[in-house]
Amino acid sequence: MKHEEEEWTEVISSEMPWWNLKLKEVWLYRDLVKLFVWRDFVAAYKQTILGPVWLVLNPLISSVLYTIMFGVIANINMEGSPALLFQLCSMTSWNFFLRNFSATQATFLGNAGIFSKVYFPRLTVPIASVLTNIIQFSILIGIYLIAFFGYKYILKVDVQMNALGLLSLPLLLLLSSVLGVGLGAIVAAFTTKYRDFGIFIGYAIQVLMYGSAVVYPLSFVKAPYKEWLMYNPIVPLMEGFRNAFLNIGSLDFTNLLYTAVWAVIAFFIGVILFNRTERDFIDTV
Repeated sequence: MKHEEEEWTEVISSEMPWWNLKLKEVWLYRDLVKLFVWRDFVAAYKQTILGPVWLVLNPLISSVLYTIMFGVIANINMEGSPALLFQLCSMTSWNFFLRNFSATQATFLGNAGIFSKVYFPRLTVPIASVLTNIIQFSILIGIYLIAFFGYKYILKVDVQMNALGLLSLPLLLLLSSVLGVGLGAIVAAFTTKYRDFGIFIGYAIQVLMYGSAVVYPLSFVKAPYKEWLMYNPIVPLMEGFRNAFLNIGSLDFTNLLYTAVWAVIAFFIGVILFNRTERDFIDTV
């Protein structure tokens, strides 16, 4: 007796083009993305006394420490803006990039237990992380605005924002997200097989922060080091965020185009390595 051929509605295969992001599948699993966003919020502060308050405390503590180090001890002129506002703006912007990078970097190792039990588009994890980071960024910007208006109307400090810079925020967030996810995907592909590479990245991130004009203004750097620093695609982003929220620095769209080129290249390389790693990473973790 000849069995009738079965017709499958879904076929899961490791064979797929390098450029395939499975965006149709991601859309079908959009409810799962929402669950991952919720998980990122709950898991990050689970079994902590202060809970989500740490979301605000972490950048505040960092900003105060860097204000003391660079604004008081080193006495660096933050282009006329209050040192605390400068650091709060910078740390909020830097942490947005860093969280996108770190979350994507940990996609495979951090979710190996789930990936080994059930199939779903792996891209849902970094997408959920980006959405989570945008929400966190919005909360922290709210804290920044409280500090900003406190300086402006209570302490009577002459601070102001830049309207054009504020309009460019969606572009800055997009570039920061794409660059962070792209670089994170590249690192994720290597750290899956070579764990010591992840340790090296931890030190590299610290060096990258100091080399990205985060805790000091770009005007503080003298030639020729300033020209060298501009090769770092993160620097135009930091300048753009500070231009928007403090009306200092520069919003140079030529430099942002340079950052965009880096972001696109990193993203496409990351997609290739991400798809390759997705095929067999569960055998190596």
